[in-house]
Amino acid sequence: MFKQYVVLYNSNGHYLYIKAHQTLVIYSYAIYDTSSTKSSVSENEAQSALRPMRERPVGPSAFPVIPPLSALRQHSDSNMAVSIAKCLASYVYILLISLIFPHVFADNAVGDSPHRRFEYKYSFKGPHLTQSDGRIPFWIHTGNAIPSSDQIRITPSLRSQKGSVWTKSPVSFEHWEAEVAFRVSGRGRMGADGLAIWFTAGQGLEGPVYGAADQWNGVGIFFDSFDNDGKKNNPAVLVVGNNGKLFYDHQNDGTTQSLGTCLRDFRNKPYPVRAKITYYRKSLSVFINNGFTPDRDDYEFCTRVENMIIPDTGYFGISAATGGLADDHDVLSFLVFRLAEPGQNLPPPEKEIPKEEKDKYQEEFENFQQELDKRKEEFQKEHPDVQGQPIEDLFESVNDREIRQVFEGQNRIHLEIKQLNRQLAMILDEQRRYVSVITEEISKRSSQAQSGQAPTHEMETIINTQQEVLRNLNEVRDSLSGSLKQLAMGQQQGNAGGLGSYETVQHFNDIKEHLHVVKRSIEHIIQKNVNPAEKVKCPELPPLTACLSTTHFVVFIVVQSLLFFGYIMYK
Repeated sequence: MFKQYVVLYNSNGHYLYIKAHQTLVIYSYAIYDTSSTKSSVSENEAQSALRPMRERPVGPSAFPVIPPLSALRQHSDSNMAVSIAKCLASYVYILLISLIFPHVFADNAVGDSPHRRFEYKYSFKGPHLTQSDGRIPFWIHTGNAIPSSDQIRITPSLRSQKGSVWTKSPVSFEHWEAEVAFRVSGRGRMGADGLAIWFTAGQGLEGPVYGAADQWNGVGIFFDSFDNDGKKNNPAVLVVGNNGKLFYDHQNDGTTQSLGTCLRDFRNKPYPVRAKITYYRKSLSVFINNGFTPDRDDYEFCTRVENMIIPDTGYFGISAATGGLADDHDVLSFLVFRLAEPGQNLPPPEKEIPKEEKDKYQEEFENFQQELDKRKEEFQKEHPDVQGQPIEDLFESVNDREIRQVFEGQNRIHLEIKQLNRQLAMILDEQRRYVSVITEEISKRSSQAQSGQAPTHEMETIINTQQEVLRNLNEVRDSLSGSLKQLAMGQQQGNAGGLGSYETVQHFNDIKEHLHVVKRSIEHIIQKNVNPAEKVKCPELPPLTACLSTTHFVVFIVVQSLLFFGYIMYK
């Protein structure tokens, strides 16, 4: 793999920039004025000046070494011609290789983006993740794993727990990608032990390595929570391979055996942590979403292992374990995608079913068909009057289903209007009680008035307002009653002759119009009585008569003072 740069000059003193990566990429002409007084150009300046307009892969990474960018920093006017000649010679050499090996260049020109196809038999996702008997379709769970409708708790936050889930059927495709969403949460500042994602030749149902078997044949991606070696390098993500003969190094957290690692804190995050594991062209890549944002595609690169050899056929699995410390290890989803190289057509799913499985399904179908025929014969013997009846009459047609849905919606509207009618009746009772209280208060004040004057203008306004509210509420109640009648008539006609006639459609339009009238009336009442408490003022109480007059109070004070001074003189 190249990590060098080359600069090709043209006759005008400008250069063409080529960056060698996995494949040689020729960028479009990026102009940089070399006639300036600077004798060298920094790499950052070159990168900023060379903004590629497009890129075109032209070949593999097996080219000879191209002169590096440091040649640009060391060039001068005396050796510029020599540098140009060398770069042009390299460019001509590359073109000759492209003519000699056209198939290599054609492969790279197609593009490296693989095709993806979702594989449901190796995946699970909530809601309704489990069946009625608590099992997971196409998966098995062992140990302390607890499946639920929306997630699988691999281990609860209890000490010394182990659990795992594994696919029932082996995976036989060459390239794949797995997307896992999980949560590792606990009360402590530190957690243990961790969670592992497996692809192994056999199902490691139980064992000492994060709840799965040791000496596995395949690869494991470990999310290690506890720092066994005391190097302050946990939580961490490790990629550990095994050929079925090695024991996992627990004391050193597997660092002596890991093929790739990165430090990521995946405990107690506000959103689920997501991991994307891609195995494509013998390269295993791991990307992590740290769970700080709800964006599911916000992945960060963790590690990559080149020339990774794994079994051709294997099982996917997830396991977890706890020790002296404990965390909840919950897996929300596990999605597997088959990857295919560009230009390669994937076989249809039905052709990938094994012959034994096909025969088994066919036998089950035939047994079911025979049982169904037997029950049909028994039913016809028990009910001879229905023989010869078309079988279509036993099933619900599309029109019948629509009619049933309309009736269900109509009944729901009917119940809502009844509820609204009851609430309006309660409001009317409260309003009448309020008007009666105000009227009694006005009559009392008028009888107590000395001059016999009529109630004040404010009280008249309150009474008029409340009477208008009563009238509006009565109108709304009448509209609701009309709507109820229309609904009842529509139901009777629907039961009698079915829906679809013009009269039925007209009834529904009338019901809709009545509902709009009710809505407008209620909005009108609300607008006119936004806050009745602000408009209505409680009647003022008459002033209370004083229980002690001023003269009596002065006489009492004088007498009390004389007695006090007399007592003082006597003492």
